[in-house]
Amino acid sequence: MTASENGQYIWTHELATLHLLKEKAIYLAKENTLLLADTHFGKAAHFRKAGIPVPENIHLEDFARIHQLLGSTGASNVIFLGDLFHSDANESWYTLLEFIELHPNIRFQLVLGNHDILPGNIYENSPLEMHSSGLKLGNLLLSHEPQPSLGMDTLNICGHIHPGIVIKKNSKQRIRLPAFYYKNNSLIMPAFGQFTGLFSMDVKSAESIMVTTPERVIPIKLNNKVG
Repeated sequence: MTASENGQYIWTHELATLHLLKEKAIYLAKENTLLLADTHFGKAAHFRKAGIPVPENIHLEDFARIHQLLGSTGASNVIFLGDLFHSDANESWYTLLEFIELHPNIRFQLVLGNHDILPGNIYENSPLEMHSSGLKLGNLLLSHEPQPSLGMDTLNICGHIHPGIVIKKNSKQRIRLPAFYYKNNSLIMPAFGQFTGLFSMDVKSAESIMVTTPERVIPIKLNNKVG
């Protein structure tokens, strides 16, 4: 389990070796695949429709980060682990399609999440490959929500919860950081989208926790040992 020069953290599990990226993504080197969870594209427009002023460029920055990750990893496959799009169709959906079309050599797949509620024909007419339930990838089970009752021969990678960890800087200051949270053979990814909240997780019950900062991924607990 080692950190690398570009701020990623190479996390070795019995069933897989994962590159945990500071951009809140996972790179699977063997499969040349990039995993992203909870982008929630379209959420800004959804809020604006409700009269809440939120700038659209927050999503454009997320697209730019994906583009940068495709360049830095050389990934040929992107799998979104649910909540790709936040709600009803709006102009952000067409921005997403344009982004996909700008990368014709990349395979884009979506494991449906609870916010992926667009009509079926919209998905069918998109370049996305759809998976209504978990997607098996060797020893990995990719899903939106954590899967119960997993066998020891399966590592579940999922999203949905938007895990965060509260860290005390001193007696008066606390910060919350997005985190990769591992427990019971499930690795829960931090939400990729910037326009998402954080759910504070219990550090004591976790087996491993790796927090993300703009500079790097930092392990604060590994195999039940606090670092």
